[in-house]
Amino acid sequence: MKQNRTLLIIDDEENMRHMLQAMVSRHGYTVETAVDGQDALSKIAGQHFDFILCDIRMPNMDGISFLQKAEPAIQTSTVIMMSAYGTIDMALEAIKAGAYDFISKPFKTDEVLLTLKKAEERELLKQENRLLKKQIHEITTGDGFDKMVASSKSMHSLFALARKVAPYDTTVLIIGESGTGKELVAKGIYASSPRNKQPFIAVNCGSIPGNLLESELFGYVKGAFTGADKTRKGILTEADGGTLFLDEIGELPSDMQVKLLRVLQEGEIKPVGANKTEQINVRILAATARNLEDEVRQGAFREDLFYRLNVLTIHIPPLRERPEDIPLLCNHFIKKGYVPFKC
Repeated sequence: MKQNRTLLIIDDEENMRHMLQAMVSRHGYTVETAVDGQDALSKIAGQHFDFILCDIRMPNMDGISFLQKAEPAIQTSTVIMMSAYGTIDMALEAIKAGAYDFISKPFKTDEVLLTLKKAEERELLKQENRLLKKQIHEITTGDGFDKMVASSKSMHSLFALARKVAPYDTTVLIIGESGTGKELVAKGIYASSPRNKQPFIAVNCGSIPGNLLESELFGYVKGAFTGADKTRKGILTEADGGTLFLDEIGELPSDMQVKLLRVLQEGEIKPVGANKTEQINVRILAATARNLEDEVRQGAFREDLFYRLNVLTIHIPPLRERPEDIPLLCNHFIKKGYVPFKC
């Protein structure tokens, strides 16, 4: 279980709250207290608690009423009920209302700690169960990474590497022949990253004319050139906070390579016609079907930009090198209605 586990103690007796708080705090719990069910409702409205220790008999709102009213907000919290008037019927009622366990007052220190330890082990097993189900689903369906379908060892190694790098802002260079799924890998990295609620913008560097590429990427200010009748944001600004996928990065003109290098080094852009730079926070993923090392040796691609892009390389093998994926892909496309025949 994670460290600094959070726990809410709900009891109308001040001495009981103080005793429980002192006891569990020594064992790594971050503790909040509430004097009754009504007070506890306000606490859980603003914070999630891993565990809740709740007395049953309290004024204003008792423990069972609290459980019933709080149910939507505490579905992932583990609730342990306490009472000095414990009966089997009362314990059953508490468990039916959503409690994990029931302990009778007065109790020994070890009894509370043991119950909490059991609850932690239960949560750990639930997490492992969810993870195993996900892994089994991926193995049986071949749904390896975001929207990609594969069962080959090479692709599963690729998925594992992509998942490892996804949480970080590392620049990734994705290499592969045309049609191997470079953009799908980029989208998978984005979907598995903390930036997945922010924009994902894909740009094909070879599809935009060189004389328009700078204004498209960096934007421009009003009056920067003929026809610039208003200030316009560029793609890099639109992607601020999110992820920009630069496909066919090898097609980038030399003057734009210099400007992109500054973005990667300094995290800033200068719109066309502007007098000052702007700070941006964009993760760059790039892809190419070219051999950029050969391009660097031939002077067609800047060496410093190559090393900035090549922090981590993901190479996608062509389908001819992983024939075991072919039947899986055929079935996938048939289900999607893309092909009129069976493989």
